[in-house]
Amino acid sequence: MKPPRHIAIIRDGNGRWAKERGLPRLKGHERGAESVRAITEECVALGVEYLTLYAFSTENWKRPAEEVSGLWVLLEHFLEMELPTMMKNGVRLRAIGRIHELPETTQAKLAQTIEATAKNPATTLILALNYSSRTEIADATKRIAIEVAEGRLAAESITPDTVGAHLYTAEYPDPELMIRTSGELRLSNFLLWQLSYAEFFITPKLWPDFGREDLREAIAAFHGRERRFGGL
Repeated sequence: MKPPRHIAIIRDGNGRWAKERGLPRLKGHERGAESVRAITEECVALGVEYLTLYAFSTENWKRPAEEVSGLWVLLEHFLEMELPTMMKNGVRLRAIGRIHELPETTQAKLAQTIEATAKNPATTLILALNYSSRTEIADATKRIAIEVAEGRLAAESITPDTVGAHLYTAEYPDPELMIRTSGELRLSNFLLWQLSYAEFFITPKLWPDFGREDLREAIAAFHGRERRFGGL
């Protein structure tokens, strides 16, 4: 069976994984980065076209400053270390969110990696960074309002497709499968518009423990669902 074309994952549980082992929270994030590598490689192997990972929400700025700064250093290190693997596997990196608010060094490393992988033909890995779905929808609304005010768009012609075309994810198909680790039963302000008809798979496993077989289990569960999109 063909896998979902687009899988979105809320990577939850890095901090709890570290706490259970008496380790600093950043150690959980470091271990979680290994799961990112494994799941991305598995998506390539299975033929998944798009993989979106919730990497950092706008609310995450409320965490201790030491942890937040450490996360950006970890991301920069991850991008540098994983670039050869992404090139080898044909992974194309993209990012969504308010990227311009990230530290300048992080922005630079992210832009460098996105440019280097731009022509890769396999899975597109989309990192949601400094991302909030409510902010995304508000930003889209602002852009639509400007176009209406400037006479480039008629208000009566606005449709759901119009809104979708102004979201950060305009160039990507909506996810068909959303996976959340750690057993939490909420969307946490993630892709609220795009996940309207996605199938959800919730696992009690913490993200650092989520591996290739777990991804295959989620995809198998997806294939066992009947997707009617409001019809019979």
